[in-house]
Amino acid sequence: MTNSSSPRFLITRLSHIGDCIQTVPMLSALRHAFPGAFIAWIVEPPVATLLEGHAALDELIVIPRTWYSSPSRVWSVRNELRRWRFDYTLDPQGLSKSSLLAWLSGAKNRIGFKVGQGRELSPWLNNCLVQRTTENVVDRYLELLQPLNIHNPKAVFDLPIHETARTWAANFVRQKQLAPTFYVVNAGASWSSRMWELDRFSAVARHLSRRWSLQGVVVWAGAEERRLAAEIVAGSDGGLCLAPETSLQQLGALLEMARMYVGTDTGPLHLAVAVGTKCVSLHGTTRGSKSGPYGEGHVCVQSYYQQGSSRVRRAADNSAMRAIGIEDVCHACDRVLDRHVPTRDTRSVQNPCPSESPRLRRRTVFTSPSWG
Repeated sequence: MTNSSSPRFLITRLSHIGDCIQTVPMLSALRHAFPGAFIAWIVEPPVATLLEGHAALDELIVIPRTWYSSPSRVWSVRNELRRWRFDYTLDPQGLSKSSLLAWLSGAKNRIGFKVGQGRELSPWLNNCLVQRTTENVVDRYLELLQPLNIHNPKAVFDLPIHETARTWAANFVRQKQLAPTFYVVNAGASWSSRMWELDRFSAVARHLSRRWSLQGVVVWAGAEERRLAAEIVAGSDGGLCLAPETSLQQLGALLEMARMYVGTDTGPLHLAVAVGTKCVSLHGTTRGSKSGPYGEGHVCVQSYYQQGSSRVRRAADNSAMRAIGIEDVCHACDRVLDRHVPTRDTRSVQNPCPSESPRLRRRTVFTSPSWG
């Protein structure tokens, strides 16, 4: 589709931590195929700290969530994006707001998903439409590269974890005496229908303590999740400790040191995958085959899939999650731990993720005195 050795690309994946992390292999494959290209990614603030410094990025464009709340703001964004003279956009998010940014950029080639897969107005604002055929989200996003003659690339994450975050994680592990190995628990989720019962997490922790002499750390985000995490810790008979408040970078560094992740289908799950940690993921209103951990060595636990539209599943109760038994999760953890003898010393981790990128030149933030 492109004859240029240095085309200019814009990725329009704006939000949701897990989905942005699952988009990173598409970015890495794009850079591998076009080493001389200019590649930018436009994203909302919460996820920017994870992408900043990625080796495949030339420009990280941070845009406020309110960018489309008035015509003047939209016009300002349009003018700024056109300065970069993009040739191609890639829209893995497949929503009106992401495809609108692609259209506003002025790029002649706007790659997205076909009707029925791209949502809202995206199939009409994008003009090079891909029919996805794969199940897992990571593979689906990689399929967007097919119009660029990139087929079946290897999924590489290479999230940049900052050295300050690694130092913090090492100090925390030392302070809590978690070495030589530990695991991370995350019980929170953006949908209540994705939540598992708190006492069951505690029961799994007691099992891992008895059988494997393994201690865990419960991570959380926000006051409500902290309360839930503290309740899980209280029922673990000393098998768990409570993490302090963490940034995404610190969470990534902690997961990078962990032997295993146990928890719900949410952002920290995919962050664990990206930093090379094996996972036990729990699914009810999402399909493990679609949105579960990518790659080998992980275990998805699902009793049944609670069907319905995204809106219906978001509003549902957590009956599908409650159908997952304690013994199911204990057995899944045993499988992961049996397969993977720890090779990383938490006191001196050989990290697969780079700390910084020599390529990323700028982090552009859209600001205006009149913007809230």
